Amino acid sequence: MSQRRASAVPVLSEEVREALARDRPVVALESTIISHGLPRPRNLAVGLELEELVRSQGAVPATVGVVDGVAYAGLDKAQLERLAGGAGVRKLGHRDLAPALAAGATGATTVSATALLAARAGLRVFATGGLGGVHREWTRTQDESADLSLLARTRITVVCAGVKSILDVPATLQRLETLGVGVLGYGTRRFPGFYLADSGEAVDWTVEGPEEVAAVMAAQDALGGPDSALLVANPVAEAEQLDPDLHDRVLAEGLAACRERGITGQAVTPFLLDFLAGATGGASLEANLAAVRGNVRLGAAIAGAWAARA
Repeated sequence: MSQRRASAVPVLSEEVREALARDRPVVALESTIISHGLPRPRNLAVGLELEELVRSQGAVPATVGVVDGVAYAGLDKAQLERLAGGAGVRKLGHRDLAPALAAGATGATTVSATALLAARAGLRVFATGGLGGVHREWTRTQDESADLSLLARTRITVVCAGVKSILDVPATLQRLETLGVGVLGYGTRRFPGFYLADSGEAVDWTVEGPEEVAAVMAAQDALGGPDSALLVANPVAEAEQLDPDLHDRVLAEGLAACRERGITGQAVTPFLLDFLAGATGGASLEANLAAVRGNVRLGAAIAGAWAARA
């Protein structure tokens, strides 16, 4: 590993820097959907589409990533193409950032790394797909996403479609409560299940508009408590969700395949996501993208309401 002087604050694109200077709305976007979440060449097309979707809603996109050991909040097209290329691109959680910066690596940021770098850059709103959480059979594997503990100590508002339905959703909600991470249902009293509009679990608080979310963010700051995140759980539209019966059947088949093949630990999630995509003929992937698009639109609206309070 080479020795480098790593910057603690991400480099801002000119567009993002000007927006922050003028109190314009900015939305952080993760980059793993570009490098590891979609097949080429669709991955780059979707990354560019999401940025344009933010702009169409009157906000500025700040896709987060690491290129040659430098963290960025706001990638240019060449950098996006680099991450979409796949060769040598690492998948970076927040624990990986320090060695990646020191070694001059190039990597796409997961939810935890994106949230950390976005907050360091002064961004307040982050739109993504679904969060990680507590894995099934946690009592045996002790497997829990790093997203949860990072969000417990990072002041950022995350717009998401709940947590991935392949996880233990009730246990994840309990863990979020224990960690003190606030959860708001956006226009719903039910916690969404990523591919599904309803995970079967309830939420304690519901908001109906971006101004209400901004008011909660302001109250969060006024309280002066721990720098925890705020989750805005935005369900995918029912017309665009994965058919619930198909979801349940295929997930059960995927979990059985994991047991039969001895797949455990960190290998479970990518296996199940690939299994669902294949067994549903790509329908799970389309539901995923529909959820991300809805979250990006809402993220831009929340960022606009937040900027209006400045």
